[in-house]
Amino acid sequence: MKHVIACIDESRMAHAVTQYATWSAQRLQTPLTLFHVLDELRYPVKSDMTGNIGLGSRESLLEELAELDERRNKLALEHGHHLLEAAKSYAEEMGADDVHLRQRHGDLAESLATLEDELRLLVIGLHGAETCDSDRLGHQIETIVRNVRRPILAVPENYKAPTNVMLAFDGSDVSRKGVKMLAESPLFVGMPIHVVMVGAATADANASVEAAVSHLQEFRHQVSYEIRAGEVESTLRDIQQERNIDMLIMGAYSHSKLRQLFMGSTTSKVLSLATTPVLLLR
Repeated sequence: MKHVIACIDESRMAHAVTQYATWSAQRLQTPLTLFHVLDELRYPVKSDMTGNIGLGSRESLLEELAELDERRNKLALEHGHHLLEAAKSYAEEMGADDVHLRQRHGDLAESLATLEDELRLLVIGLHGAETCDSDRLGHQIETIVRNVRRPILAVPENYKAPTNVMLAFDGSDVSRKGVKMLAESPLFVGMPIHVVMVGAATADANASVEAAVSHLQEFRHQVSYEIRAGEVESTLRDIQQERNIDMLIMGAYSHSKLRQLFMGSTTSKVLSLATTPVLLLR
């Protein structure tokens, strides 16, 4: 059975990640896995100290340094386990009843890629431990977005259970697949959906958006829509603020302006300025 997987680290984002992941797992009626990866760059399995000490240094010094590294890694793993246990307790307080814990030592993006077959939704924080006090994204997020081929929910520090969503739509085949995914997912049952196309309000654009709206309505969603000219990133942000939207939903669309949101600087800006969750459909 596929799981909602939440990336837990030592940052204060972990609390919100746990909350959004628990909310998602409950809506999807699927198990929740809390996942911690000990970064192999910060905590290498084995360090080579031979180039850092001079010739003539005693072999015992190398052994002592290796022992210190081993102890440091062990403590870091224990700390990660405590983080997972704390997150599990909170998830269970929120009502989660099928919570699993997993821990690995390695690269986060590579570790997540190995779990794709059991991944239904990935929940990650917009900021990591090193970027919580700034607008900079966590250093792993762009790599994860490019490499993990499953829906990704990137969340801010403060949790609010979503009550409405906005879907960025561009009329492409890939975006229509996103509409189908959204229509059929239990994640948004009962929520108003606002569909937005950024661009000129041509006859083709209207027809494309209206077809998407009709498909969503077939699944009993309450849907509104609009087409608005402007720059993609700023227009989406303006509409979201005007309508008090709780979550932005976007797809990895090819051959469109929205593709920039995933392959270039625009996506970094959208995510770094986000104050609500952003669901990236793959």
